[in-house]
Amino acid sequence: MVVWLVAACEIGFWVLLALGLGARYLLKWRRTSVVLLLCEPVLELVLLAATAVDLRNGAEPGWEHGLAALYIGYTVAYGHYTIRWLDGHAAHRLAGGPPPPKPPRYGRARARHEAKLWLRAVLGGAVALALLQLAVLYVGDSGDVSSLRAFQWTTLRIVGVYGLIALSYTVWPRRAPADADADDAVEVKAR
Repeated sequence: MVVWLVAACEIGFWVLLALGLGARYLLKWRRTSVVLLLCEPVLELVLLAATAVDLRNGAEPGWEHGLAALYIGYTVAYGHYTIRWLDGHAAHRLAGGPPPPKPPRYGRARARHEAKLWLRAVLGGAVALALLQLAVLYVGDSGDVSSLRAFQWTTLRIVGVYGLIALSYTVWPRRAPADADADDAVEVKAR
């Protein structure tokens, strides 16, 4: 049940996002779009409640409960960022707004960008770890919590690998190629 609910929440996220942006830029219904976009966190609350009810009803803690915690952590950390990024693109394509800024591609600016994204991963990992630990405490000695503990280690590994990738941009920054077009050269000089 929980796996299907995670899938339904992911699909619901994108459907609400499309409806919210469509209402904002195609129909010019700003308030409706705000309401639709504010419904996004409700999906995670439903998933959290359903997972807690599933565990309370005696379900053996499994990988699906860990997946739910990872999903909630990811949406807490990256949900607003994703919505803001797509809102900028929708404003540009559907409402004639300015093109959204591209992330930096080279040098220290790229390293800072990757570090900020890694900090989001740390936030998402912290949320997932907290939810998994609460699930372990909730189940207590009455069930096998090894799968929840395994997902805690998986979460730490994901954040660690992402941190190494972000660190690599600091240690070995990408340099602008000599034949980079004028826009890239201006972007590098501006940062």
